[in-house]
Amino acid sequence: MTDTTQAAEPVEAAFLSRDEIFDISDIETEDVPVPQWGGRIVRVQALTGKERDRFEAEINGFARGGSGKKKNFDNFRARLVVASVVDPNSGHLMFGASDVAKLGSKSSKALSVIADVAQRLSGLSDEDAEELAGE
Repeated sequence: MTDTTQAAEPVEAAFLSRDEIFDISDIETEDVPVPQWGGRIVRVQALTGKERDRFEAEINGFARGGSGKKKNFDNFRARLVVASVVDPNSGHLMFGASDVAKLGSKSSKALSVIADVAQRLSGLSDEDAEELAGE
């Protein structure tokens, strides 16, 4: 019996250059209607690598000189909203750290609608959340 399969032609790899990587706009956004807020829309932006690292460090207690021994899930959703909701005109973050407590007093369902999209856009899986929680 003769082998009739042929070796595949080598595929030329399309490697990105350093400049091409920096020129790619890869931060996704999504306009999200929030039913609890009258169906009005907020723009949610994926976290950058630096923003995600900072967010995870805060959860793990490493921010602001923490020892990292105690997880801090206080206002988790509100902190994620602060880190990901942007002004649709400027693209700048709409909220600051001083807004976390006030956002934390809003509907948990509304915050979850936004936080779920922020998690998905930022690649924060359920497994990542469990790891942050130490489960």
